[in-house]
Amino acid sequence: MAQLKTTVESWHDLDSKCSNLIDITDLAIEESDSSLETESAAEIGDIERDIEEMEFQETLGGEYDANNAIMAIHAGAGGTESQDWAEMLLRMYLRWCEKRQYNAEVIETSVGDEAGIKSALIEIDGDYAYGYLKSERGVHRLVRLSPFDADHSRHTSFALVEVMPEVESGTDVSINPEDLKIDAYGSSGPGGQHMQKTSSAIRITHIPTGTVVTCQNERSQTRNKETAMRVLASRLLELELAKKAEEQAILKGEHVSAGWGNQIRSYVLHPYKMVKDHRSIYETSDPDSVLDGDLDEIIRAYLKSTLES
Repeated sequence: MAQLKTTVESWHDLDSKCSNLIDITDLAIEESDSSLETESAAEIGDIERDIEEMEFQETLGGEYDANNAIMAIHAGAGGTESQDWAEMLLRMYLRWCEKRQYNAEVIETSVGDEAGIKSALIEIDGDYAYGYLKSERGVHRLVRLSPFDADHSRHTSFALVEVMPEVESGTDVSINPEDLKIDAYGSSGPGGQHMQKTSSAIRITHIPTGTVVTCQNERSQTRNKETAMRVLASRLLELELAKKAEEQAILKGEHVSAGWGNQIRSYVLHPYKMVKDHRSIYETSDPDSVLDGDLDEIIRAYLKSTLES
């Protein structure tokens, strides 16, 4: 209701601004007053910005766009280099959430062998979190001088980002308990004696699809199971949505993949500085800001490009 109310109020505000502009224009014509031209131009600028923003909101009209999101980050082949890159991406998205005042919680992490992470799973709560972050799914490529190489040579690293809408099992997704294999085991992460002595971590396997979800973030086995079930429901919904997208792509004669073959963005730190999105052709020469969470322009450019296509 709050989202719908905001949408209606936006249209009412735009209607009011248009009425005011007409009144100002009529008055200027009637009195031959050119001094009102500046005020009219300012009002036109406000209206144009409002229309642009409302057109952008059309990109967030998907069935699950208003939902919270679950994001998974996986380091690609390349050992420490890619694992460090995966951790850089994790930090980038956590900073983006912080700037948007979204609540982000890392619910599962697999630590790298020497540095970085092998994978991470994040719950992101906020209005239209999935609608914005769906633009991030795919392979992210980093080119830089390696901090782990004694020769300081240039390396290319890859990481895969998955994004799923958060849903509740039993509503958007039906899960048969008989299709689940649930294992409890001792948590391996930090947390002292409790984590080592208690089998609080949960691993759930959805047998028909082979989907495996683990959670060990909470101290309670019950809480871990609840979180794992939410993640499983989101993963199964994403599989269903991907299948539908693939079927539609086949009908259109297109090939769409969210896997390793689909490189969506390059982050180049050497020999020059640039971030380029390969779908919207958006690029910037300030990768430091992007890696610090300034993603809004890139996200908006991509979402706008989906409307144009």
